[in-house]
Amino acid sequence: MSHEALISVLIFVAVMVVIITEKVHRAVVAVGGAVLLLILGILNIEEGVGYIDANTIGLLVGMMLFVGVVKNSGMFEYLAVKSAKVAKGDPWKMMILFMIITAVFSALLDNVTTVLLVGPMMLAICKEMNLNPVPYIMTSIMASNIGGTATLIGDPPNIMIGSATGYTFGDFILNDFVIVVPIMVATVFFFKFIYGKKLCATPEAMESVMHMDEKTMIKDPVLLKKAVVMILLIVAGFALHGVLHLESSMIALAGAVIMLIIGKQDVEHVVLDVEWPTIIFFTALFICVGGMEHTGVIDLMADEIMKFTHGKPVMTMMIILWVSALLSSTLDNIPFVATMIPLIQAMGADGMDTTPLWWALSLGACLGGNGTLIGASANVVLTGISAKNGHPITYIEFLKIGFPTMILSLIICTVYMLIRYA
Repeated sequence: MSHEALISVLIFVAVMVVIITEKVHRAVVAVGGAVLLLILGILNIEEGVGYIDANTIGLLVGMMLFVGVVKNSGMFEYLAVKSAKVAKGDPWKMMILFMIITAVFSALLDNVTTVLLVGPMMLAICKEMNLNPVPYIMTSIMASNIGGTATLIGDPPNIMIGSATGYTFGDFILNDFVIVVPIMVATVFFFKFIYGKKLCATPEAMESVMHMDEKTMIKDPVLLKKAVVMILLIVAGFALHGVLHLESSMIALAGAVIMLIIGKQDVEHVVLDVEWPTIIFFTALFICVGGMEHTGVIDLMADEIMKFTHGKPVMTMMIILWVSALLSSTLDNIPFVATMIPLIQAMGADGMDTTPLWWALSLGACLGGNGTLIGASANVVLTGISAKNGHPITYIEFLKIGFPTMILSLIICTVYMLIRYA
């Protein structure tokens, strides 16, 4: 390992350690790491900027702006009350319902967009029923990453893999969706074990919810209708982005611009509602990971994985599944997937059937996002919203729930892949 490579690793590890201690805000820590890489000459400014995934940042900004307008319609409060009434005010049934809603929308939209929509909804109903929202935040994050694994557009790694291989929306349904369903069922039972006895509401709170009129939650009926139409158009845009030859960020930003124009809301207030610390954190984190990618560290890690398997297809598939998940829970999965794609393509050129490897990479990278607080964009976004509303979730608190959930998912995936592809 070169001198520069070692420095890039040390900076990244230092950034992760300080984030875990939570002594300094994670956005400040990530920016500090990025600046240090530039000062030490590991990267220059142009190279650093080049490692920022503009599509991810654009998607985040676009959907945050979109949600900032839509929330003024009262849509989230309406959905919150309606969901609570369907569950008859039962906290556990509400959790299951929120998880299902989150997983479905994460598959049809993307997991970041979904948590931006569902987060305020859950916080609103938990406040109304005097419930601790943290269990609902945690379970929705897990459901968003699991649901996002199911389709081509649900999670950025799937978009990248689909682009590299030509796999269609239907291919992801036939290969990823079929295992996501049992993973989701197992996760629900897992959370029943963790939170089942901790979720309780007073009879008065449950009764009060049943007497609420969800229609009164709608603040602006005209804006609500516009929002529903735009959500449907954005879903269609995400589903057809390959046909339209548009990045998902372009669809999100276009939807945000249109919504800002037709929504007729205070633009300054909408812009201020964007989770800018989250945007800054991800931007700087891309540069920190870019330092390791630039110095060859990530390539070295990927090469070692391939050497370890000795070209055996089943072992390679299992290594990719587990290592993708473990690394994606600590690194960002986007640069890791970007590194793995050419390696898998090279193996295919040598005559190996790479079909199982692509699905192992997809499942591992997406489900690995549940492992830690920084494992996926949805985690950072929703925990940021939670903290902004007075309910912070620490790195360790997240790890205690997220990592076992990830391991459970991987065990199920291992059985599935051995049966289907071995």
